[in-house]
Amino acid sequence: MSASNLSVSNRQMALEHYHIDEQLVLKKLSGQVKRAFVTGAGGFLGKAICQRLIAAGVEVTGFARGAYPELSAMGVNMIQGDISDNLAVIDAMKGCELVFHVASKAGVWGCKQSYFSPNVDGAANIINACKRLNIGYLVYTSTPSVTFAGADEAGIDETAPYADKYLNYYGESKAIAEQMVLDANGSKLKTVSLRPHLIWGPEDPHLVPRVIERARAGRLKLVGREDKLVDTIYVGNAAYAHILAALNLTEEQSSAAGRAYFLSNDEPITMAAMLNKILTCADLPEVDKRVPANLAYAVGVILETIYGLLGKTEEPLMTRFVARQLSTCHYFDISAAKRDLGYSPLVSIDQGMVKLREYLEANPV
Repeated sequence: MSASNLSVSNRQMALEHYHIDEQLVLKKLSGQVKRAFVTGAGGFLGKAICQRLIAAGVEVTGFARGAYPELSAMGVNMIQGDISDNLAVIDAMKGCELVFHVASKAGVWGCKQSYFSPNVDGAANIINACKRLNIGYLVYTSTPSVTFAGADEAGIDETAPYADKYLNYYGESKAIAEQMVLDANGSKLKTVSLRPHLIWGPEDPHLVPRVIERARAGRLKLVGREDKLVDTIYVGNAAYAHILAALNLTEEQSSAAGRAYFLSNDEPITMAAMLNKILTCADLPEVDKRVPANLAYAVGVILETIYGLLGKTEEPLMTRFVARQLSTCHYFDISAAKRDLGYSPLVSIDQGMVKLREYLEANPV
């Protein structure tokens, strides 16, 4: 069943699930775009974007490596394929007017090719397909890791340069891909890059279950003596920002085209406080054990060396990137997203935690 086959009343009910501001933006976008393409549609953020587009009556083609019956039942035309396959991408994108390129390989460990193939080659394939098929709008999901070189990032904005060195291939590959996407911006293809930080919420398959699992195993620890501020973003807010960016690109004088934007809940919080809010949602005791930052980094160096020599593919318990991420601050000035996209968080951290608790109670991890 496609979005066009859904009854008007069912679509209206689905749309009313969202904040009134989001409803208005979705209605405007549906007036500009009839068919959208979403890579990584089966992922956490990708699914949230698909849900909103379907509710607005936009026909959605989803592209993912796996099968996602839930998305198909929702009305998404799911196509299974590899983002690194140029011909498969071109074929899947036929007939679409707007692309949300959400798919990427995330993580902190792995060989260069395992990140560059999906993240760099994949982005190149999406750009190429947009140009070949005369698709006019591309919203790319990037990451704040493109600017992270291992030091504090306290209230930085988009004038901050790309990192001069990267502690993993994820950040490096995403930086290359983002620059490719922004360089592709022009009169025939408008592009924008969004940098959401630490996406979380109900159905989160990454941060939340990992925190809970480590806490239950007694392996969750804070890194460093000092609690540093970090930005996070509730998944609904991240999806909303993507819809806003897409709508901006459809405007004749787009203020966002060719630009990158940091995104967050605009509520910097200490890592300890954020972790403990998640643990409280799962009825687990708060974390208070600490590891010195330099020790965590040294352990990361040692483990990366050993794993590299042994050719181990599983992620080490600690890496240099994780040690630096957990012991430095990461919060951003999102004035540009507010000004150009009209973005402001619709769900606060505390409101999101209420929704997360309800989800965990119904779906124990």
